[in-house]
Amino acid sequence: MEDLIDKYSLSLEKAIEQKVKVIANNSHQYLDKDILKFLFKTLDLTSLNTDDTFDFIKDLCHKVNRLESVYPDVDPIASVCVYPIFVETVKENLKNKNIGIIGVAGSFPSSHTFVHVKKAECKEIIARGADEVDVVMPLGNFLSGKYKEVYDELKTLKEQVGNNKLKVILETGLINDYRKIQLASLIAMEAGADFIKTSTGKLKPAATYDAVYLMAQAIKAFYNKTGKTTGIKPAGGVSTAEDALSYYAIIKEVLGDQWLNNSLFRIGASRLANDLLSHIRDEEINHF
Repeated sequence: MEDLIDKYSLSLEKAIEQKVKVIANNSHQYLDKDILKFLFKTLDLTSLNTDDTFDFIKDLCHKVNRLESVYPDVDPIASVCVYPIFVETVKENLKNKNIGIIGVAGSFPSSHTFVHVKKAECKEIIARGADEVDVVMPLGNFLSGKYKEVYDELKTLKEQVGNNKLKVILETGLINDYRKIQLASLIAMEAGADFIKTSTGKLKPAATYDAVYLMAQAIKAFYNKTGKTTGIKPAGGVSTAEDALSYYAIIKEVLGDQWLNNSLFRIGASRLANDLLSHIRDEEINHF
């Protein structure tokens, strides 16, 4: 597995931090209402709190349902992301069936449980109505250099999900090594991940510009070699329109316009929706 970097001809650029900083700092050029509306369309609106209740998730769904009437000029979000127990609640209460349902699985956020338990949870989430499943890469094995075990587990979980999307969370803030972020990205894609995602949002640092740049590089190399497109999802701490625009700029720079759609680019967030709506409408909005 360690030879994947060479297999895909990936190399680290010099002064990568400086390059990413320049891209992010120049993202203001994209401060356009149409792009802000596009970013709203990429949202995986997320509620993964210990104190979530069925009533709270129902209310969240009702707020999503109201978007069409309150903000008719703004397209719907991409999906709603919740804990497994709430997947059926979202399915029962979301009116727009084009909005996806995501369940987190695999002993989220730690990934510290038995593989057969993770398999069962993935299968159950799909059976209860999820369109997509987000799982955390078994980071303990990855950090221990057990790359084959990581690959085997993710491949098995993709088999449980089938034609539904599997998003693999790398928890890049804990990897904290540029080359290993690339390696983690490639292992996940080799195993069949439909998306690679930065973070659970439960640890700091969560999403960072550098990590997303490295992941995008890996996706591009994988695509050039295999012809397979893999989605990318910054998640964790993305709370302002300015942050979202910076990630937009990085994806545009590295992967190009082909990735600028919500089939291949998502942002996982809970607070970002209000800020994007506020910038689109030029007034403070607290819809969520």
